[in-house]
Amino acid sequence: MAKKTFKIGEYCKGGVITVEITGKKIAVIGKDWDTSAGWTKGSSQVNAKEWTRLEVLATENDVFWSLKEFLEDLTTSWWSDQVIKWIESKVDLKPIWPC
Repeated sequence: MAKKTFKIGEYCKGGVITVEITGKKIAVIGKDWDTSAGWTKGSSQVNAKEWTRLEVLATENDVFWSLKEFLEDLTTSWWSDQVIKWIESKVDLKPIWPC
């Protein structure tokens, strides 16, 4: 299982995005910043409260666009691209057009 927490802060609704990849299943979780752990990017956001989630399979035809649309609703296009690049480094997303 691959897991990464992006502590984006003011450029993201809630401030935190966590991605969990298990096999071909991708979960993108929007969380509220846990201020009890601190305000800095170095603070642990393990206990941050989840408020939205998208779960998709890497084998779905429109997986890239589903992720892009969900992430761009949470954060900027730049951060969305960074999260998707990390996902693509861990799992192969099915191509949009069949070869």
